[in-house]
Amino acid sequence: MAIARTILFVYGTLRRGERNHRLLAGQEFIGEAVTAPRYRVFDLGPHPGLARDEQNGLAVHGELFAVGECCLAELDDFEEVPGPFVREPIEIDGYEQVWAYYMNTPVPEGAKSGHRWPLPPG
Repeated sequence: MAIARTILFVYGTLRRGERNHRLLAGQEFIGEAVTAPRYRVFDLGPHPGLARDEQNGLAVHGELFAVGECCLAELDDFEEVPGPFVREPIEIDGYEQVWAYYMNTPVPEGAKSGHRWPLPPG
């Protein structure tokens, strides 16, 4: 019997080479990915936050992982779901169902945003 896996889009500190990637240890890296141009990554200081932006959205860059149920539960705890973040579907071409962590709070006033994190200088 196959183990249930969830395809997860990560765009911040969970990516390879970032400080919280250890939380994805043992999970299958699928590859780099770009979302449909309907989202925006906000710089929240030590980490980013993802939000939908239907009017001025960007194609956000990140990575896809196939994550087991136990790891997904641990990630939900880490991201404080439901709380400051929620896990909801995100649109990525070629994939039927992909999930991502979104900000569940208003965007801080003056927060810079872009298509990837960390935001490019300037």
